[in-house]
Amino acid sequence: APVVPVFIRDSNIDALGAATKWRFGEGIAAFQTTLEGMGQRLILRSGDPETVLCALVDELDAQGVHWARSYDPVIQNGDKGVKAALKDRGVMAQSHMGHLLFEPWTVQNKAGGFFKVFTPMWKTLRSAELSAALPAPANILAPETWPASESLIDWTLGRAMNRGADVLAKYARVGEQNALDRLHAFLAGPAATYGTDRDLPSVDATSKLSENLTYGEISPRLCWHAGWSAAHQGVEQAEIFVKEVVWREFAYHLLHHTPTITTQNWKPDWDKFPWGDGVNDPHVLAWKQGRTGVPFVDAAMREMYVTGTMHNRGRMIVASYLTKHLMTHWRVGQAWFDDCLTDWDPASNAMGWQWAAGSGPDAAPYFRIFNPVTQLDKFDKGHTYPKTWIAEYGSGSGAKAKGFFAAVPRSWKVSEHSPYPAPIVSMADGRARALKAYENRGF
Repeated sequence: APVVPVFIRDSNIDALGAATKWRFGEGIAAFQTTLEGMGQRLILRSGDPETVLCALVDELDAQGVHWARSYDPVIQNGDKGVKAALKDRGVMAQSHMGHLLFEPWTVQNKAGGFFKVFTPMWKTLRSAELSAALPAPANILAPETWPASESLIDWTLGRAMNRGADVLAKYARVGEQNALDRLHAFLAGPAATYGTDRDLPSVDATSKLSENLTYGEISPRLCWHAGWSAAHQGVEQAEIFVKEVVWREFAYHLLHHTPTITTQNWKPDWDKFPWGDGVNDPHVLAWKQGRTGVPFVDAAMREMYVTGTMHNRGRMIVASYLTKHLMTHWRVGQAWFDDCLTDWDPASNAMGWQWAAGSGPDAAPYFRIFNPVTQLDKFDKGHTYPKTWIAEYGSGSGAKAKGFFAAVPRSWKVSEHSPYPAPIVSMADGRARALKAYENRGF
């Protein structure tokens, strides 16, 4: 039967952060090109999904509607309404698994509940059976006549990026083929030393597939099987890559079972902790601008602003620094990442921030405070990472460092010729303040 591919721009798309929305637009454009190469089209509509789909069903006399299942609670609630409305019309409505490896309700601990700590979950899933990913279709039958479509250009999904879009475009790897190329290149090279090198911010040692997984340009199932295949072929540390894919899975299972993780402290006893809200706080602004005077923090923040992504260790460092040295609520950082990341993921971002803040699902002590100075010396002895991303700190001649000043809002009034600031908070003072707050909180 003919298939009509449809993408609906709803309020959830409009609510996305600037970088995420821009990257979504790039992904849609790439998908359009792929479909056109198969003699197909991608129909674009705006509005409430239930209203839009019911109208299209009537227009096309469609027999069924299929979509990839979401695990975001807001979208899930909307999907339930869509499914009910379509079934009332006598139309088959079916969501399909694809964004995850395992359905969250099928993975249980020995007590029959969901996993709240990652390591036991990994040990359970490590030897799990998982069918292979289905091959991409070679042909999709098109209808004789096409319904009307809106224009992607008219949607202006990248409008909020302003001049920053041109900078991000140099680093984005959009579409399925780019995702597959990334996977194969990673498994043929960096995967062999992934377990150690992934902690080194100056080394290109990670797969960078988080960007493509976010937009469904590659499936975690394919990554799982490719990783295990490489491990069985002697790629020494490929299993650790598979473990990281399951770490993403863990975040989504937590989101399914505790949907408030994106908006509330996962551990309720943190609700009264005296975090600041970041409003009109010059220290928080300095954090956003990558001008805290702490090289590891600033380099990571600038990397995100230029590339739309951030090294995994950098994410831990900047999150710990904001929530502990600056005593600012994790939701302030979460919102900034929402706006700046092209690999933004609702589950991973929320879990990561709460993990770093101490309010989330972490078996380590809540009073763990990363020291960005000693962390840089440990994982980047030559300080190559800050020299690469901070023009005022390094030579200032690199394209990556200069890209920051080409992307930032002019209202920030910063340039590569500005002096590099002194630390806004000393490591000792920041740590002492955080520990005192923990002590007074009664932990």
